[in-house]
Amino acid sequence: MPAKIDYKKHDKALYLPKGEPVILDVPAMPFAAIDGEGDPNRPAFALETAALYALSYAVKMSYKGSDAPEGYYDYTVYPLEGVWGLVDLTRPATDKSNWKYTIMIRQPDFLTEEGFRYFVEKTAAKKPNPQLARLKFVTIEDGPSCQMMHTGSFEDEPASFAKMEAFCAEAGYRRASKLHREIYLSDPRRTATEKLRTVLRFAVAK
Repeated sequence: MPAKIDYKKHDKALYLPKGEPVILDVPAMPFAAIDGEGDPNRPAFALETAALYALSYAVKMSYKGSDAPEGYYDYTVYPLEGVWGLVDLTRPATDKSNWKYTIMIRQPDFLTEEGFRYFVEKTAAKKPNPQLARLKFVTIEDGPSCQMMHTGSFEDEPASFAKMEAFCAEAGYRRASKLHREIYLSDPRRTATEKLRTVLRFAVAK
């Protein structure tokens, strides 16, 4: 089996940016994803997140059984990500009940649509979760983007986004979408708020 693929080493530019904005071109990648609306503190969001992790670890650990996909290689499970926006653009961004999102976990390149469906069914049989049926297998290409590492509370993210937008303006870019992506490198249940690390990213255009 080839050497283990660790996203923190092999994709540092995507997952471990500095605390200053940069422009980069994000390639197409496969994800297990689920769409939702509302406050992420509600119980349904926790079930959606659990479904993503259960599926992702089923794929990761498949080498221990007889159902590892063709081309399987060892790898580190990727972090949870979320693309966030607003249901009603006329309402304030601070109203969490108005949030819409797609949360996702990147999958290894060897996973196919057929394999994804197989592992969804296998996971549902072992760890029933109603949100597993809502998972989808998608390829997403963020393309030209601005990103930076945000350290600290999620509530303080607006300051980092303002910094990113100012950087873009100076570099001859503009923010191309009101949507933004967050990549969660820390577990908020185990990490002090001031030490949380979250990659922030949004699409840009010249």
